[in-house]
Amino acid sequence: MPAILIAPSILSADFARLGEEVRAVVAAGADMIHFDVMDNHYVPNLSVGPLVCEAIRPVVDVPIDVHLMVRPVDRIVPEFAKAGANIISFHPEASEHVDRTIGLIRDSGCKPGLVFNPATPLSYLDHTLHLVDLVLIMSVNPGFGGQKFIPHALEKIREVRQRIDANAQKTGRKVMLEVDGGVKADNIGAIAAAGADTFVAGSAIFGADDYAATITAMRKAVADATRA
Repeated sequence: MPAILIAPSILSADFARLGEEVRAVVAAGADMIHFDVMDNHYVPNLSVGPLVCEAIRPVVDVPIDVHLMVRPVDRIVPEFAKAGANIISFHPEASEHVDRTIGLIRDSGCKPGLVFNPATPLSYLDHTLHLVDLVLIMSVNPGFGGQKFIPHALEKIREVRQRIDANAQKTGRKVMLEVDGGVKADNIGAIAAAGADTFVAGSAIFGADDYAATITAMRKAVADATRA
């Protein structure tokens, strides 16, 4: 997989023609499909479940990146693994036993990730960074698409990048640093410069007239920012 990953979020897709939409963004250059799961308990919204994940799995050949915004977490993990998820990330404060949930995701055949809301402390990583394959920084408060990027998230991204790099020097393990919330072509460069390598974009891609042109513009902005 390329060093920079673009992951369109289907939360902003046209659900009346979801299969066509995910095919289109993959054809336009998307590296992953980001799949947001909301339960109307942990977050004040309700989205989609394993059946929809299972439906789009045969449609695309790129990884499906499932973001669980649910409480409790453990019961639903095996269902998404069976439905074809490749990565499953969850919010540590939504799990009674974070280490157990990480192990469950890996035992289910998926890569585990931890998600941090704007006000969630990074201290959870003190005991889990060596166990996960992805850290997702939320640059909006979770629950709804189309929100504006919270600038303070850049500081959190920088800190996580330092942690990931230090861990890599000790262990050689690669951990993806993903950012989700208000990511657009005009701010993705700054997000990349802070240390992110994986970018979730919903309305910025699915709301565009030309998916390929938007993804290309995002890649160029990242390249320009990281080359400087």
